[in-house]
This record gives sequence, structure tokens and C-alpha cells, in this order.
Amino acid sequence: MAIELGQPVPDFSAPATGDTTITLSELRGKQVVIYFYPKASTPGCTTEGGDFRDRKTAFDAANTVVIGVSRDGLRAQENFKAKQDFNFALISDKDETVCQLFDVIKLKKMYGKEHLGIERSTFLIDQDGKLAQEWRGVKVPGHVDEVLSAAQALNSQ
Repeated sequence: MAIELGQPVPDFSAPATGDTTITLSELRGKQVVIYFYPKASTPGCTTEGGDFRDRKTAFDAANTVVIGVSRDGLRAQENFKAKQDFNFALISDKDETVCQLFDVIKLKKMYGKEHLGIERSTFLIDQDGKLAQEWRGVKVPGHVDEVLSAAQALNSQ
């Protein structure tokens, strides 16, 4: 069952870069952007991560934490973060716990073959832990600016 807008997002803990564990409930009092991407170090995911990186100061000013999530292992996530100089945590969700929570695993087609993979999606959670906005089937160009505008608007309410 997918999380619905205006409803509390169930708490979760997941391994993340920097030898940390991210627990959603520990971020209460801040807004949280969780964005799901298909695979570390691929062109679209690199561009999207770079857009979040380049706007981190603005997200910070809007009291918003950015977290990236994919099914890549921690080593791949660490390499991706270091190579792209990302200034936010990346969660390794190999067992798909967080992906299932947000219902982002979808049947995809690549080169005529079907496989299950992450649908590029972004979620904005308010300071009280409720889902404020979601974007599914995201196209990268301009997306991060849209998320930032939503975070700024939510923070000023």
C-alpha cells in the first residue's frame, strides 16, 4: 500500500554513505526530500544528483534535508557520492525496504526486455513526518528546481 498525501510516512532506518544509518523519525523538525534513482553513476542519475548538490544551500535555507536512494550497494553509493562530490547522504536499499515503502519498484522496459526497477521518483515530507508532495516518473531537466520551490513554499507556511 502506497503512502498517501497528507498521511504520516512510516518510520524506517536504512544504511547510508559515511558509515551511517538514516532513521526518518530522527529528522523530525526538518523537511525531508527523498529521491529515488535507478542506478548510481549513470548519466540521468548523475545529472539529477548534481542538481540537488548544486542547490544544497537553498534546500538548507528551506530547512530541508536531501537524501538519495537506490538499490546499489554501499560501496557503489560511496564511490558515486565521492566522484560527484555530493553533499548529502545516499541510502543503499539493496533489500528494497524503502523502495517498497514508497512503491517505486515498477515494471520497466529496456531494449525490449522487461525487468523490475526503480521508477525515478521524489517525495517531500513535512516537518511533522507527513507526505506533502510526490513526483513520480520524473524527467530530470528542471525537476530539482520544482522540488526546491515546493520545499520553500512548504517551509514558509
